[in-house]
Amino acid sequence: MSAPEDDDGVVVPDDLSSLTGEVPDDLSALTGDEAPSVALVVTQVALPEPLAAACALAKVDVDVVPSPVGAIAVLREPAQAADGAQAVSRLLRQSPVVLLERRSEAIAASQWANGERGADLPPGLVLSDAPSVLEDLLLGSVAPAELDGVVTSVGLSRWRATRILAAGVRRGRS
Repeated sequence: MSAPEDDDGVVVPDDLSSLTGEVPDDLSALTGDEAPSVALVVTQVALPEPLAAACALAKVDVDVVPSPVGAIAVLREPAQAADGAQAVSRLLRQSPVVLLERRSEAIAASQWANGERGADLPPGLVLSDAPSVLEDLLLGSVAPAELDGVVTSVGLSRWRATRILAAGVRRGRS
């Protein structure tokens, strides 16, 4: 005797114990709760040097890429994306930043201000008018080291970072 079929012709077993597999208690495995492979913090900072210096003081390892919309901090540890966005947004109290994360085939965007996560943003809207360098970095088609004008926070001493920031303040007052 064969098992009954549903309206679509799919065989439905009489005894559900014949089905293999379990439904996990923690559904995060089903929702793709993986660490991001790329994490970028998009800022309104005009130049990469001050952002790299501020990140060095905050002990956030980034490579800062210049762009027409503002400096982009490429986190060296994408798994620490939230911590990086929190630190950068705390440093830049005057303006919000956007965290872009790529996981497998999905991109997520969120706004951060004063160290606090704000609203999730539609990634398509964030990327719609973005410079091509942002999309290239996010998709991994270019590495920060391949671009001109990149400044890293890695290895930047506290003394040097402080001097960079102080020089920027003096220039702003002139």
